[in-house]
Formats: sequence, structure tokens, C-alpha cells
Amino acid sequence: MVGIIKKLDETVVNRIAAGEVVQRPASALKEMIENSLDAKATSIQIIVKSGGIKMLQIQDNGTGIKKEDLDIVCERFTTSKLEKFDDLSSISTYGFRGEALASISHVAHVTITTKTEDSKCAYKIQYSDGKPLQAPKPCAGNKGTQILVEDLFYNMSVRKNALRNASEEYAKIAEVVGRYAIHNSGKAFSLKKYGEGNSDIHTLANSTIQENIRSIFGANIAKELLDIEIQDEKLRFKAKGLISNANYSVKKCTFLLFINHRLVESSQMRKAIESVYAAYLPKNMHPFLYLSLDILPQNVDVNVHPTKHEVRFLYESEIFEKLQQAVDAKLLGANTSRSFLTQTLLPTAPIAVEEPSKQASFSGDTTKEKKIYDHQLVRTDCKERKLEAFFMSPETDAQNKASNKSEANQVSNSELPSRMEIQLTSVLELRSEIENDCHPGLYEIIQNMTFVGCVNQKFALFQHNTKLYLGNTHEISKELFYQLMLKKFGNFGALRFSNPAPIADLAMIALDSEDSGWTVADGPKEQLAKYVVDLLKSKAPMLDEYFSFEIDDDGNLLTLPLLLDNYDVPLMNLPSLILRIASDVEWSSEKECFQSFCREMSAFYAVPEKDYKQDNLSNTEVTSEKPFSNSIIEHVIYTAVKMNLKPPNHFATDTNILQIANLPDLYKVFERC
Repeated sequence: MVGIIKKLDETVVNRIAAGEVVQRPASALKEMIENSLDAKATSIQIIVKSGGIKMLQIQDNGTGIKKEDLDIVCERFTTSKLEKFDDLSSISTYGFRGEALASISHVAHVTITTKTEDSKCAYKIQYSDGKPLQAPKPCAGNKGTQILVEDLFYNMSVRKNALRNASEEYAKIAEVVGRYAIHNSGKAFSLKKYGEGNSDIHTLANSTIQENIRSIFGANIAKELLDIEIQDEKLRFKAKGLISNANYSVKKCTFLLFINHRLVESSQMRKAIESVYAAYLPKNMHPFLYLSLDILPQNVDVNVHPTKHEVRFLYESEIFEKLQQAVDAKLLGANTSRSFLTQTLLPTAPIAVEEPSKQASFSGDTTKEKKIYDHQLVRTDCKERKLEAFFMSPETDAQNKASNKSEANQVSNSELPSRMEIQLTSVLELRSEIENDCHPGLYEIIQNMTFVGCVNQKFALFQHNTKLYLGNTHEISKELFYQLMLKKFGNFGALRFSNPAPIADLAMIALDSEDSGWTVADGPKEQLAKYVVDLLKSKAPMLDEYFSFEIDDDGNLLTLPLLLDNYDVPLMNLPSLILRIASDVEWSSEKECFQSFCREMSAFYAVPEKDYKQDNLSNTEVTSEKPFSNSIIEHVIYTAVKMNLKPPNHFATDTNILQIANLPDLYKVFERC
């Protein structure tokens, strides 16, 4: 039988929504702490019973809640921080959706006691399912708000039974309180269990961040911290924090991350920074990190997760790289002595000789480490020699180093403009097609590959786990530049020619080439060149606005879009690009126009299949370049591939990425020999 579609009861809807926001007692407390901070509280006291399941109480000295607002304070989507959707682009507070108290009241019994500065007394009111159970009652109370949450998940037995024991839930609560206490060093925090006199966490309003870290995490961490501060006007972000030096390491990374003062998580940022520490710390050891990032609010999307513990922001990979460079520079410059703990043998104790299988490792880890056999070893040390070391001549090496330097006289890398949000349906559809066509297996390989070396300009080798792959650099770079064209649509930097390049001359050079396919039946070359100039001049405003492809009134090409820093564009192919744009781009349809133009540009930017020879281009300043160096392919192209490429499904079948060896299989062959 066909089921009947009906609208869910409002109570069911609210409880489903509450389950997304309030996942455990710690998440409920996080929401209430943020409300207290938004209310300008300078003192926040928290009392917990049974891991927050029986009781969770938070009291602050903030502005309080007005009596007339108490009737709707626990209803969904009631907030004082938003008026219209556009306010999300500049949100500067913690809470904004008006779901915290509403969600908590649908899964627990909530009592609010509050007093504003101009109120003669405090008011107390109880809530259930977002509705007040009675009118506010006058009572004694201090300025601020006290929220009492009792019997959490009393009406959601499955969620309640899925929680950990009380001690583990309390540890999660202490983690949240400790992190907010460290970040908000100008405010006093207190956390204790119900019925106990001493606080487990207690910070003062006049204490510093480092003093709070010492109070919460211990003196061993506090004495090994380094200040770090970054400011980048181009990417429009600032970062400051405290990171441990090379003298401190633990088996689990502690990462406190705040973006625009909001506690969030970012495994990608953590891995990026830990990769720097890998060169300084013992194997399988990790650092302590506290970072606070201030990013332009317009560049941050805070509304991507119900609990707001994740955010999305622009220029993620570029910001990660800046953080890596700053951390590396800080660690390299911290010339502190390394200390090691030792223990002397007791003079009366006999020396016990253990069996080799039972001896502890030198690192002091008493857990038995699993043996890794030769056929499972994977080389990932970037300091080891790569493929080029076995056949590169000194002259080639010098040439590569020279080609890796930027040539300031060729391009003008302007300051990063204000980010333009693209709402064109055609562009959004093209980006969506890239996401949907991404091959998950190849994406995993690309994200975690280790570059081995270049076979030639067209092919390169890279490694993932125990497998070796051959990549078609030409085709991979072509797809990379196509995706970058759509990703940076409307927000390109510009490569500016030292002298304007006449489009008519470029078109004539292309028509004179045997590859152009020109015949007498097509008409005079001069007439075709004029058609190319007139067509591109008519499209000049659109090309400049969306692609930084600037053409002046005299028909000269002034700029090309900047897709990758430190990448030498193969300008010898510029004449054929001009001809293909005029003949092969579908100008009559918006989506097809953008798609075909980006495809033509990506083919132009791609690493050529062969080393090209020097060739002058008429009287313009556009001259051909040196062959692509292996250094550019490794450090520019494949670094960008690793950060940006979403490999399409056809890469799995057309041998653009081809597995050529597997270490266990090679060992089987050698064993037979």
C-alpha cells in the first residue's frame, strides 16, 4: 500500500532538532557558556551532578534577560543577534540561531533565574518543551542569569542510554570549560561537582592565557610554550597563540582552536601543523597547540553544523600554509636545550635480563610494538633522495634552481581583491558537476601521495602507501587548471604583460601555423584576424570582470588570470589560445560559454607534453620560456594538485593515473627468483 504523507507533530520536530544541537551534556553546556559570554559576563560558575545528566547549572554576572522576554526565550529561532539573513555574513557573536535554550528545554527540565541591572528583583521561571510552565515569579538574585538544567534526556531514553558513564561525561564538560577559560583570559571560570567544596577548574579574571594553561594543563606544558603571531593583509587574517617547543611532546595532540573566538575543530589544520612538528619530535609524539584566528567575517560561514563546532572559510589551504611556515620558523628559532629523563639502577637490585620479545623500546613505551616487515615499509621521508638524484646533471640542477625563482619583470601580482561571492547558477552547477564526478578512491590517493620524481615533462611518479603510480602531468595539470578557473571565478589575480600583446598579431601567428587548419576557402587571414579582434573586444568587459582577461580599446591583450603562484605560463601557446577562444568557445549560452572558455584556458595553462624550443612571437614582448623544470612540476604543480584537485571518474579508466607497482607483489616476484 502507498504510504500517506503527513506533517509531523511539532513536539516530534522540536525533539529531532534538539537531538542535533544537544548531543551530550558538554554540548549543552557549550551553548550556555557562549550565551553567557555574549551577555558580557566576566564571571561564569558551573556546577555539575552525575556528569551533567542529573543536573547542570551555570551562573553568570552578565546583562541578564528582560522580564518581558522570558515568555519566548526558550522558543525556537528567538534571538537578539539576528534580524535578517544577511546578518550571517558579519556575525560576531557566539549564538545567533536561537536554538540553544529551545533545544535544551525539549530534552530536559529548565529553570531560569535572571536579573537585569535596572530590575528591582530577579525573576524565576520553569520551562518544558520550549514553553513556560507558569508566569515569572519575583525572587532574590544577583545581576545576571542562572540556568538550571535537570534530568537531561529524560524523554529520550535511547540517547540517554548511549551516553558514557558520569566520569567520562564530566571529563568532556571539563574539556569544554577549560578551553573557553584559556581563550577568555579576561574572565573568571569555575567548575566543580555538586556537593564538593573545591573547584576542579578555577581561573581568575586578571590571569593571562599562559597562567590559565598552567592552571588547567599543568606546569610542564606552561614552561615549554612559545608565543606565535601572524598577520597577513593579503589573506585578511590574523592568528596568535601558544605552541609547545621541541622539548615537549605527548602521545596525543592537544589542539585548542578558536576561529573568530568560536571553539571549533579542524583535523586538516591539526594535521598540517603536526606535519611540521614531525621533523622535531620523536616518532608518534605530538605537541600542544593553542591558536586563535581572526578571519574577515564575510569570509567565514559559521552556519554549517548544528552544534557550530565546524566552520568553513575562504583560502583554507593558503592559510594552512602560512601557519605551517610560521610554526616552522618559530621552532627553528627556539634554540632551547633538549632535556631527557633518566633513571639510575638501584645498587642492590639484580639486573634482570628480559627476553628480546619482552624488552621495552628505547622510547620508553612499554606497549609491544607490532613488527613491520620489509614488504610493508613505505618511504615518506622528504629528506631522502628522489628519482632525479640518480640521473640529474649539475647543469640541470642549477637550471632548475634558477627556474624556481620568480621573475618580477614578467608579471605583476596585485594585492588580493575583496572576495566576490559568485551566485551565478551556471557556475554553481559547473562546480557541483566537479564535486559529483570526483572519484573517491583517486581523491584519497591524491590527498596522501608522496612525490617520487619526474620521468620526463609529461609523466611523473608518486607513491601512496605501498603502491607506485605513474601520473600524466599534462592531463592532470589540465584538469587542475580547469577546476581552479571555476574555483577562482570572478576573483583572479592578474599576470600583466610588460608590453601589450596585439591580438591581431597573435591571431596571424596562429593562422600561419600548420596546426590552425586554415584553408583558402576560409577567407583571407587578415580578415579572420580582424574578426578575432572584433569578437574579443566585444566580450572584453565580461572577460575582464570574470577572468581578469583584460583587453584594451586598441585590441591589445594586457593581462591573463593568475592561477598559481611561481608558475611560468607557457606563453608560446598564446597565439593558438587566442584563435581557439574565438572559434571554439560557445558564446551563445552562459553555462556552455563559461565551461568551454575555462577548458580552453586550462589547456593553455597545462604543462606541455614536450619540452618546447625557443621561438619569438613577432614584435611583442611575449617570448617562449625555458623547458619546465622538475622543481616546478614537483613543488608547484603537484603541490597544487594535492591541495585542490578532485580527480574525475575518467582518470580511473584512461590511464592518466596508472598503478605500475605494488611493494608486496614485488616481494612475491623476488621470492620466486
